[in-house]
Amino acid sequence: MSELMIEAFELSRTFGAKEAVKGINFSVRRGEIFGFLGHNGAGKTTTIRMLTGQIDPTGGRAQVAGYDVVRQNRELKQHIGVVFEDPNLYERLSARRNLEFACWLYDVPVSRVDEVLELVKLRDRAKEPLRTFSNGMRQRVMIARALLHRPEVLFLDEPSRGLDPITARDLRRTIARLSQEGMTILLTTHMMEEADQLCHRVAFIANGQLVANDTPRNLKLQHGERTMTVTLSEAGSLVEKLIHMDQPAEQAVLMQWMAEGKVLAVHSNEATLEDVFVKIAGTRLA
Repeated sequence: MSELMIEAFELSRTFGAKEAVKGINFSVRRGEIFGFLGHNGAGKTTTIRMLTGQIDPTGGRAQVAGYDVVRQNRELKQHIGVVFEDPNLYERLSARRNLEFACWLYDVPVSRVDEVLELVKLRDRAKEPLRTFSNGMRQRVMIARALLHRPEVLFLDEPSRGLDPITARDLRRTIARLSQEGMTILLTTHMMEEADQLCHRVAFIANGQLVANDTPRNLKLQHGERTMTVTLSEAGSLVEKLIHMDQPAEQAVLMQWMAEGKVLAVHSNEATLEDVFVKIAGTRLA
């Protein structure tokens, strides 16, 4: 059994004269949460559409769950779940009826409905029509639907957009639990803090090219400045000083302050994932 659940080899896609994705290469391991980050028009949605078999690559190839996304498209659909940003649910039907209809499409036993409703904490609201649900509750119904057939790989497009902080936190916990159970998850998000907390690795895509691919921790260490803020007591007042950790002269000054008993607190200044993205991709996520 292969541990690589998503593999892209020189994957590219053009639309007329526009090259939306330019020969990207990456892989995602079993059970990994992989963040795919990029500004609007960078190529992330086109990449996901290729990986889920919705459009064919212009060049290169990809495998998901061991299936070629072009030659084995039909088999692929049985092993992946997809949740896009725009809801496509039946508003007049209850959550249960929506999921029962999806069971019929997937040829899944209806008994599976209660299991996924319990997983997304909606079993007590299952009989209510979708039109009465909040955005967060509808998002959870879509995730439940994507999990009905027990996919090996789950694709999530902006899963936390429009959710209140409590609902977004609960959703992150669900995603983390699915990963712990062995499911591979590729998600796009504009929320850098969410990607930092949730993803094992992240890839930055800009103008159709991958410009970074590593753990959030490594990216922050590689591209952030090694500085610390030192709080001193001087003449009865509190003063903050910035120290560059790689500057011997500034290190010596810090040691002198400590010897004199002036240092009250020291805090390292780690770059945020957004800082790194701006530095590498040249623009902020909107």
